[in-house]
Amino acid sequence: MAELDPRLEARRFYADASVGEGADGGFQILLDGRRARTPQGAPLALPTRALAELIVAEWAAQGPTVELGSMPATRLAGGVIDSSARTRESQIETVERYGATDLICYFAEHPRVLVERQTRVWGALLAWADAALELPLVRGHGVVHRPQPSASLERIGALAREADAFTLAALAAAASLFGSAVIALALRAGRLDAGEAMAAALLDETFQQEQWGVDPEAAARAVAMVAEAEVLEKWFRALQTAPAR
Repeated sequence: MAELDPRLEARRFYADASVGEGADGGFQILLDGRRARTPQGAPLALPTRALAELIVAEWAAQGPTVELGSMPATRLAGGVIDSSARTRESQIETVERYGATDLICYFAEHPRVLVERQTRVWGALLAWADAALELPLVRGHGVVHRPQPSASLERIGALAREADAFTLAALAAAASLFGSAVIALALRAGRLDAGEAMAAALLDETFQQEQWGVDPEAAARAVAMVAEAEVLEKWFRALQTAPAR
């Protein structure tokens, strides 16, 4: 039997998905004892057992057809393994870009209830970023862009560059999802869980829904975003787990 190319959506041909130990100390995804591979043919190998188990759970949960759309961790891992130096630079730029225009730096001027909510949630995150990450960011009002200090922009870039490939890929994905590098970094650090991170990112939208009612399309989009955030939270936690043998 040929090893599975994860690009393909095909009838499920394996009965068992499991974690195997690689010769290099990593952990591999095994389908009936044979290695699953990335789109470019590399073994689907992970740095921690917890991350491998997260991905194995996606394979095990497949029905008669392997549907990659329901396997976000598998797709993210494949992208990391097959990534190039150019991909890494692009991911660093993504984190830097969202840090330079971070959602949580743009406060409303009114109404008072919204401003108080932003101050409570976003203000606390900005204070955390300053204290825990040495990342002071300038608050503004309205939607007009306000440049951040050059030292802060350099710090955002440094935080992204010091991340390993698996962490950086998730940071870039999280920053894009939330519109905020700070929320992404807070999720990675465990300062926020997935639900809290998504609530912070959708704070303005949630307030508007409270005033004017829920739009079904927006509600469906929020559900999908929460599901993506939950995968990213599990990804970060799995990377922080010691590679138990």
